[in-house]
Amino acid sequence: MTSAPIDLYTFRTANGRKASIMLEECGLPYAVHVIDITRGDQHAPDFLRINPNGRIPAIVDPDGPDGRPHTVFESGAILLYLAEKCGTLLPRDTAGKYDAIQWLMLQMGGIGPMFGQAFHFRHQTPGDAPADAIAYGRARYDAEVARLCGVLDRRLAETEYLAGEYSVADVATFPWIAVHRWLEIDLARFPHLGRWYGEVGARPAVRRGMNVPPRA
Repeated sequence: MTSAPIDLYTFRTANGRKASIMLEECGLPYAVHVIDITRGDQHAPDFLRINPNGRIPAIVDPDGPDGRPHTVFESGAILLYLAEKCGTLLPRDTAGKYDAIQWLMLQMGGIGPMFGQAFHFRHQTPGDAPADAIAYGRARYDAEVARLCGVLDRRLAETEYLAGEYSVADVATFPWIAVHRWLEIDLARFPHLGRWYGEVGARPAVRRGMNVPPRA
């Protein structure tokens, strides 16, 4: 019997794409609800009832753990929820599981916030922002982005994927590395990261998930 689709509330951002890639990798049916963050849709009362924090992505699974609808927000939590629901992309052995979770947490606590701030200081600063403040922000966050790329590169020199096998850690990290051109990151400086980026990006589920929601 075909299960009812999961409702995915998302937009074309790195965090949003993490959820759509994971749904594609799991092979689960889902319905896309576009939350246009450029228009403030994330602050609408209907969406705040789904995610009180007013951020995308969020999902509502009509077939939750107890057979009732279940809501999950925060992209990392969504990946872990779907991994457990489908029994995939999270190693079953304890050591492997926590290898995947620690690299997922690096994305959540480091790569996402630092790459996001670097993007802000390059592309989203207000017109009246002082030039010296913009220059400081760019220097600070560009340096942190480069450091984190180095961390990933050294890890991927040792293993094919971040947790050894392909996992939620790779799903979480890929959409952020995909903004490398916006941040003027030269992947040639990080050859192992570049190799990984090409391999993960070639996966059909990743390619489909990166195009959710489709461009108008």
